[in-house]
Amino acid sequence: MGWLTRIIPGVEGKKKQVIPDGIWMQCSGCQAPIYQPEMINNLWVCPKCNHHCKMNARARITNFLDEDSVVFFAEDVKTEDILSFTDLKPYSKRIQQAQNKTSETAALLVAKGFLKGQSVVVAAFEFDYIGGSMDRAVGERFRQAVDCAIKQRVPFICFSASGGARMQEGVFSLLQMGKTAAVLQKLSANHLPYISVLTHPTTGGVAASLSMLGDVIIAEPGALIGFTGPRVIEQTVKQKLPKGFQRSEFLLKQGHIDLIVERKALPNVISRILQKLTHYDH
Repeated sequence: MGWLTRIIPGVEGKKKQVIPDGIWMQCSGCQAPIYQPEMINNLWVCPKCNHHCKMNARARITNFLDEDSVVFFAEDVKTEDILSFTDLKPYSKRIQQAQNKTSETAALLVAKGFLKGQSVVVAAFEFDYIGGSMDRAVGERFRQAVDCAIKQRVPFICFSASGGARMQEGVFSLLQMGKTAAVLQKLSANHLPYISVLTHPTTGGVAASLSMLGDVIIAEPGALIGFTGPRVIEQTVKQKLPKGFQRSEFLLKQGHIDLIVERKALPNVISRILQKLTHYDH
């Protein structure tokens, strides 16, 4: 192949750019190499193209709430292999791998703290924990978070990032759709606001339940939001879907969500919304 590449330059095609781990990372939007500390300081938003990259749940909550006000709870509720389920590998092994990857024991983190001085309860999905899929542990942590908000008489905010219900727990995972909807109805009956923030991606059973039940529904720019991915829909209906189908911007035009807010602006925007909904005054 050496003589051919000399005669026809580039015949082998472009070589994939290799980004060293730990110091540099590649933006999943524009593919540009970005200095990782710069991404961290910019809340994992690309400084070149403004693409909102994946952000882990613990960092999201810590950066969203007021400094030194965050108290995580319900961490004794952990994912369990109650069905002794096995697909390509035992579910127990998947759980262990997820815990090793994320240092978390479930796909949802919940915390209480202050947002611009106002007391709130916050939940955030960890997508790196088996795709942020909803299982019994997620449903129970969500319930405890809502109950905490009701007990303290404070607003509740949830950041969704999920592939849907977790198949390895069968009907137990599907039951969490009803469970989370029921506790949110209880929150509403207590006249407490629920702000739902949709991040990339929010799909499946989570999109079909708790994420779309907010009093105000906000999305980050460019987030994929929907029950089933566009590729599956195209294969089913045998039609080409509109450009940007199921992205935040498309859903806003269709009236499916209320606002699109950049990550760095979320604390200020949500704080102002809550001040109006709760008549909170600094």
